[in-house]
Amino acid sequence: MAGPVYDKADLERRMAGAVEALRHDLQGLRTGRASTALLDPVNVTVYGAQMPLNQVATVSVPEPRLISVQVWDKSNVGPVDKAIRSAGLGLNPIVDGTTLRLPIPDLTEERRKELAKLCGGYAEKAKIAVRNVRRDGMDNLKTDEKKNGLSEDERKRHETEVQKLTDATIADIDTVTAAKEKEILGK
Repeated sequence: MAGPVYDKADLERRMAGAVEALRHDLQGLRTGRASTALLDPVNVTVYGAQMPLNQVATVSVPEPRLISVQVWDKSNVGPVDKAIRSAGLGLNPIVDGTTLRLPIPDLTEERRKELAKLCGGYAEKAKIAVRNVRRDGMDNLKTDEKKNGLSEDERKRHETEVQKLTDATIADIDTVTAAKEKEILGK
């Protein structure tokens, strides 16, 4: 008989990780200033694999409203340009040899709404991650009940714990997202 599969501490750690990942993604959403963190969510398909932008180029901020991306391999300029354009950040690179210049657009009302929408997308991604952790926890409890002699009452009690943890984590995600949307929209 194997040991229990259900591990509440692991579920808490994984759910907290989803919230931290969301915070990191939201950090990149700047309200009008250039920041290298703005490009953190950008992944580039090069050499047959998905790689973070910072593994194929040097990202810097030479001016307050400009990001510079110095691509190391000339053959990767096209994929980097495409990845930045398709990331949904509203940035249009200007290609100059192996350097891409990204002027940060003024925060018009339309741009603010675009960023708020992107913020909501990041939040939904985090909620999906939390729900996946919840599903794993519930599956582990069912496995424990079948294989490790966990009683039905204990399983239900643990399922309630998992659901409360899930609800609390999703509430955290909503709080973090609402604060960032308020900052973006300037309200």
